[in-house]
Amino acid sequence: MSEFWLISAPGDKENLQALERMNTVTSKSNLSYNTKFMIPDFKVGTLDSLVGLSDELGKLDAFAESLIRRMAQSVVEVMEDAKGMAQENLLANGVDLTSFVTHFEWDMAKYPAKQPLVSVVDTVAKQLAQIETDLKSRMASYNTLKTNLENLERKSMGNLFTRTLSDIVSKEDFVLDSEYLITLLVIVPKQSYTQWQKTYESLSDMVVPRSTKLIAEDNEGGLFTVTLFRKVIDDFKTKAKENKFTVREYYYDEKEIKREREEMSRLLSDKKQQYQTSCVALKKGSSTFRDHKVKVTPLGSPDRPAAGQSDRERESEGEGEGPLLRWLKVNFSEAFIAWIHIKALRVFVESVLRYGLPVNFQAVLLQPKKSSTKRLREVLNSVFRHLDQVAAASILDASVEIPGLQLNNQDYFPYVYFHIDLNLLD
Repeated sequence: MSEFWLISAPGDKENLQALERMNTVTSKSNLSYNTKFMIPDFKVGTLDSLVGLSDELGKLDAFAESLIRRMAQSVVEVMEDAKGMAQENLLANGVDLTSFVTHFEWDMAKYPAKQPLVSVVDTVAKQLAQIETDLKSRMASYNTLKTNLENLERKSMGNLFTRTLSDIVSKEDFVLDSEYLITLLVIVPKQSYTQWQKTYESLSDMVVPRSTKLIAEDNEGGLFTVTLFRKVIDDFKTKAKENKFTVREYYYDEKEIKREREEMSRLLSDKKQQYQTSCVALKKGSSTFRDHKVKVTPLGSPDRPAAGQSDRERESEGEGEGPLLRWLKVNFSEAFIAWIHIKALRVFVESVLRYGLPVNFQAVLLQPKKSSTKRLREVLNSVFRHLDQVAAASILDASVEIPGLQLNNQDYFPYVYFHIDLNLLD
């Protein structure tokens, strides 16, 4: 189940014991896997600034999640026929998303904890805004290319009345560079082939005998050539229409045909270069950790990228991948990492606002077992009901109305709670 609950409780003795009870109950009942979620000590600042950051982080959290979901869908779109392998390409810092979340370590180099909280949040916000700007630009270019290619491909589909004829006709089908003669293309219904052969020479004066040839056909009819003198074109078209033969307006232009074919080849090549199938799946860093207590993997081990290696450096490792797919993978990783840092920031800010100063709380990451979320919520609300006796009364008795307190029993928690959903392709 790719879902996590990130909670916090005060760090005093009573609440640490409550956390231990929670771990014992959830472990014995197989309700969830629980691990400590380490968050650094930040510069708290003023209460007013924390209240402002709480609102800002809520909006940034929603924006970040929306961004990584759009990026995940873009990976699927670019991979097209290989989209079933998209999940394998959605990594964070070189490992699968579940492993990254359960191994979370605050990136001090990218987001220095010694800076004021406002500065840290501003850094994350600017990073995500730039990624979104680049995403819009790159996907717009890709979609334009894709649309142009589809338009060209659409021209080569359809019936003989609408499709391009550049890939059907050849120079030998036409009388070219003649002052007096011209070759027309006529669409004849299948049931009228015999009639055409018997009558085309007499539809107008000055039609060249035995000049017709069937060069293509579809389910409805065939495309025939006929050569005649230029001076009788209009008369021939009128007579052909009366006999339900359609003259297709087409004049052979070798330069235009060459241009159209080169354009198709160029668009196909450009699109293919955005995503190449020779190197679709990156080697996954590690599998999901199953232990109740997760040991942090040391830097430099196979489970983690080498120390000091950035996403930008890893970008060059995806040989065989197109630039758009490679960019999406690198920047999805950066955006996802930023998102989990935002979750950590929200836990810190909300914990200080709820539990007060000095800063003393413990954050815990829970991975609920499938079909156990309702029971797990009941256990948590029971264990931590003392944190908010008024709310606990409402949770235990839905009929109790408390003036000035708006509660939704399914959404309210007496402790700090945030949800992390890794089902990004749903």
